[in-house]
Amino acid sequence: MTSSSLLGYGVSDAALVPYGMSPISRFVPLHRFGAVTTRTLTVEPRDGHFTNRVDWSPAEVPDLLRRYARVLRPTSSGWVNAFGWCNIGIEAYLRDYYPRTRDQRTIISLGGFSAEEFVNLVDAVNKAVPAGDIAAVEFNVSCHNVNFDFSAILDAVLADAVPRSNHPVILKLSPDVDYLDNARRAAAAGVSALTAINTVKALRLNPRTGEPLLSNRYGGLSGRAIKPIGLRVVAELRDAGVTLPIIATGGIRTADDCREYFWAGADAVSLGSATWLRSYPGYALAPLYATRVRRLLRVMEHNPEQPFSSVALRSPVPSESQIR
Repeated sequence: MTSSSLLGYGVSDAALVPYGMSPISRFVPLHRFGAVTTRTLTVEPRDGHFTNRVDWSPAEVPDLLRRYARVLRPTSSGWVNAFGWCNIGIEAYLRDYYPRTRDQRTIISLGGFSAEEFVNLVDAVNKAVPAGDIAAVEFNVSCHNVNFDFSAILDAVLADAVPRSNHPVILKLSPDVDYLDNARRAAAAGVSALTAINTVKALRLNPRTGEPLLSNRYGGLSGRAIKPIGLRVVAELRDAGVTLPIIATGGIRTADDCREYFWAGADAVSLGSATWLRSYPGYALAPLYATRVRRLLRVMEHNPEQPFSSVALRSPVPSESQIR
């Protein structure tokens, strides 16, 4: 699968705004993924800590890039972001983007600040999308860059919004809170699967001034740096007796990364910033990086011994060269 936000709304726009689909994804057949997860959508449009504006002129590009540097920063083996749920809102997505991605299996990521907002989001998806037309909806109740205590609303969200959904519900877990307890509560509420993990709360400072590099001060760390944390969380969920399907995400780029997560107990894997993000100069090599993604898709699709299923955890997993 693909992780939330990195592929925008699942379809490319010609807009100049750099916060959208990763350029790498434009060279990858997205319909071959088990599902493509949207950017987190809210009831109303949100600029978050960035912007939804798309009418930037070439002369305004420097200002746009300065804004971008305040919401996304590279760090050792990863990225720290604080976009703050920048999105066009659920109504605009369902009207303008969803109809253009009907050839894909979609997971619609939903975010809100109350149980009522999650209910409204679920109702909007139910109204626009017939049951079975998408893979699932994902409840993002674990984001670090919107400055909100989701633990205060989790029980109400599970009780009120989950049973209203005509589509399977996935709960996205944070490694920074009690994910074991939250997973158990999700199972009791009828959630269909778990995403493990969301980004890890992080901070970067200007080494000369001590000022935060991100507009929100704190952000979410993703990429290769968090893979060991993701593996630990998946393993601990299984060790604790959690039986819900687990979609693992965090630092995945290669077949070996997938194997590690499946050995830990995951049922599916999701490619996030380790796959889709690069520096701006690095995007010149987007077709090359896309080749690696397509290669991984082939490995996942065409191995007759199915070493990537949870069933294979009971037998030795072959190497990528053996698979080929």
